[in-house]
Amino acid sequence: MKKSVLSIVAALAASAVTVSAQEAPQRSVITAAKMVDVVTGKVTEYPAIFVENGRITSIADARTVRWGSDVRHIDLSGKTLLPGLIDMHVHLDSSPTYGGYNSLQFTDRFWSFVAASNARAMLQAGFTTVRNVGSEGYNDVALKQAIAEGWAVGPRIVPAAHALGATGGHCDQTYLPPSFAAKSAAVGDGPVELRQKVREQRKYGAEVIKVCATGGVFSRNTEPGQQQLSEEELRAIADEAHQWGLRVAAHAHGAAGIKAAIRAGIDTIEHASLVDDEGIRLAAERKQPVWFSMDIFNTDYTQAEGAKNGVLEDNLRKDREVAQIQRDNFRKAYRAGVKMVFGSDAGVMPHATAGGQFKVMVEYGMTPLEAIRAATLNAAEALGKSQDVGAIEVGRYADIIAVDGDPLANVRELENVDAVIQGGVQIR
Repeated sequence: MKKSVLSIVAALAASAVTVSAQEAPQRSVITAAKMVDVVTGKVTEYPAIFVENGRITSIADARTVRWGSDVRHIDLSGKTLLPGLIDMHVHLDSSPTYGGYNSLQFTDRFWSFVAASNARAMLQAGFTTVRNVGSEGYNDVALKQAIAEGWAVGPRIVPAAHALGATGGHCDQTYLPPSFAAKSAAVGDGPVELRQKVREQRKYGAEVIKVCATGGVFSRNTEPGQQQLSEEELRAIADEAHQWGLRVAAHAHGAAGIKAAIRAGIDTIEHASLVDDEGIRLAAERKQPVWFSMDIFNTDYTQAEGAKNGVLEDNLRKDREVAQIQRDNFRKAYRAGVKMVFGSDAGVMPHATAGGQFKVMVEYGMTPLEAIRAATLNAAEALGKSQDVGAIEVGRYADIIAVDGDPLANVRELENVDAVIQGGVQIR
């Protein structure tokens, strides 16, 4: 019986791609009308991108080059190619449909299936790589493994496993009364205990460490501006993670927590909603690169749909209070030269809509090319994966998306991606 069920699951996973991994030829060529080179900002006409074993081997002019019958041709005539998109802040095992206490109606493993559905949605939306910054029960690690083994379809996942935080802080369990003795798995107090939590998450599959430096919007009994870990604790986390070759993402809304995280050596600052001028200066001037990942789109959804989904009024109040300030600070940080990456916080809003953030990034100061670079070149560099993803370039994975129009003229083309190719295989 078990073998039968697994066979069905595998068949469903394979049906999501035009060619399954087992059937895909080792060599293929992708052609289109145009290709955006995010490195130079230039547009190439009639590209022919040759792929072998999932990586790009050469890029030629489709009008002059020829290929044999043993090379599978992916013809995207009339379309414009871009690198597969990278979202640096997602929660695959979350759904905005279940706000407040509504999520407690389900068994723990329910969220594993939610994660698989959301992963497929993000891939189909053009996000071929995501960084999952915090999950329950190692759902993101498990999903990465399931995708690698062919049981699920989704983007390349950089998992954080459980997020680290302080007792009673944003990353702790804050919705249940004392009789439940509920405590999040990676909560710790003091540098020694938090170093151990870094090691534990890495042991079980984390490839990035997520830490909550301040309070948050969608937790109870915390305020976004509150610093909840000391600079000493944040430095211990960063030092321990870097020793193991891992980068660190800090949830940080409040100005004090942002500055402490930057001084402590944290690699990416998530949200950065209430950053002040000093924090922007510290980020722009720090010798070791620090990146801001600011989710300036999702408040449109949370304010429109949150109450219907069960989100508590106190959470909606915090969301309203930081929304416009965060968008204004995005503009200020960008103008000051802070390095920026694309992070949507998908899970707060539906994962399939993450591409809607591009238009808001342009509205608040970026050019379309800069917004696209935030989700390609910049994100790959911040992940430490520039050799693999982030550009259509020889040696990198053939993770490519296609749109009908010109995304450099209208970035909203990225809200409706027309074709997705991952590792040289076209996704249906």
